[in-house]
Amino acid sequence: MKYIVVLLLLVLVLVNGQVLAQNKPEFSIYVEQLKQEAITQGFSAEFVEQQFNDVQFHQRAVVADKNQPETKLTLDTYLSTRVPDWKVQKALSLLAQHREVLAKVEQQFGVQARFIVALWANESNFGTYMGKYPVISSLATMAYEGRREDFFKKQLFAALTILQEGHISKEQFLGSWAGAMGQSQFIPTSFLAYAVDFDRDGKKDIWGNTSDVFASIANFLKSQGWNDGQTWGRQVVLPSGFDMALASLNKSNKRTLAQWQALGVRRYSGEDLPDVDIQALLIAPDGENGRIYLAYDNFDTLMKWNRSSYFGVAIGYLSDRIKKGS
Repeated sequence: MKYIVVLLLLVLVLVNGQVLAQNKPEFSIYVEQLKQEAITQGFSAEFVEQQFNDVQFHQRAVVADKNQPETKLTLDTYLSTRVPDWKVQKALSLLAQHREVLAKVEQQFGVQARFIVALWANESNFGTYMGKYPVISSLATMAYEGRREDFFKKQLFAALTILQEGHISKEQFLGSWAGAMGQSQFIPTSFLAYAVDFDRDGKKDIWGNTSDVFASIANFLKSQGWNDGQTWGRQVVLPSGFDMALASLNKSNKRTLAQWQALGVRRYSGEDLPDVDIQALLIAPDGENGRIYLAYDNFDTLMKWNRSSYFGVAIGYLSDRIKKGS
């Protein structure tokens, strides 16, 4: 009987899926609906027509969205791909090359240059890979695909605002399949909230202007609570029998370094923790047998950029290697 019920449920799912597919309009019709909605939001009909006149459905974007990697990585494997030696050396070279403007950005926003460069490296390989999808087509495709329609429609209308304000030409308005843009890979709403015209040329150019890229990254971090008086965290070792329930991103587990010291937590070298009055969370991205870190408030800020502890550790690790110089 149980198997008959399961079979019936599967049939219902398939039938409902077919009905939904049949009721879904053609992409061209959906685009017309988007255009009308854009007009109701205040964009002129002529402007909307110009931006949508060559919009296309990108099947590859839908495939990419539905087939994102599910392979289980370890943090060690992730770091080996995200922070290889060649990337560290390139980061050091580019930090020296852009030292003057990075110093100005650091002074204005209070974000250390090494973290700006680490994010730049991670998001677009120092601006060498920003995506080649036309942003309007990508966002229209993802909205039509339907799983996160409201989100992608919001990004689409934000993208139209970016074009209307003249920060980038339509021909250069390219990004990832999901609409992440430029050397900082901002989504359109993040661009509107955090992008900076640092050289005051009238455009917030995160595609081709490194000073705007650096300032935009720094502005995001500062807006989310970055403290340039602290670093991001440190790798530590735990005593035998340590209560791993204390290792989590839950803020209720935050403790001072003195309290972690009293619980037996030590620097990775085995030395005592720093004698400074700051609080930290203990995180174990791969469990008790993997790397263990004390994460400070700036780590939480990095997580607001990308809600992945692997991501946060990779940025912190690269920034540490930049500071070390190797």
